[in-house]
Amino acid sequence: MTSAITMTTALAPAYREQLMRFAREVSYDAGARLFEEGRRADRFWVVRTGTVALDLHVPGRRPAVIETLGQGALVGWSWHYPPHVWHLGAEATSPVRAWEFDAEPVLELCAADAGFGRAIAVWVGQVVAERLHASRIRLLDLYAPYGSGGLT
Repeated sequence: MTSAITMTTALAPAYREQLMRFAREVSYDAGARLFEEGRRADRFWVVRTGTVALDLHVPGRRPAVIETLGQGALVGWSWHYPPHVWHLGAEATSPVRAWEFDAEPVLELCAADAGFGRAIAVWVGQVVAERLHASRIRLLDLYAPYGSGGLT
């Protein structure tokens, strides 16, 4: 599943340019963990190539994959909201190239520039809503009686 809400579609060119000043290129091999549920969220990524699976810890079972993210997708939103703790885990499911951002300077710019801050907040909020919807559907697919995952 590819996110419809990408940095390119969510942010005006001027705000993308401001954000990209903080970017650094990173690569991950397939199977590498980007972050673990419950740990400190102090960075985020935008996928350039490859795929990243978001997963949820399920006691006594393997982590449940909630969503798979591809090119242009924001990986991680917990950095934006206190208490800055990951709500899911993330693993590269193929070789991944991404832009990585430290959260602290981005949040500082959000506080200093209201327009930039609002644009980032709207982008991240849209991603959160999309991920919550995907989580609901996936968990219903996995654990609810057949046919209960549809929307009414």
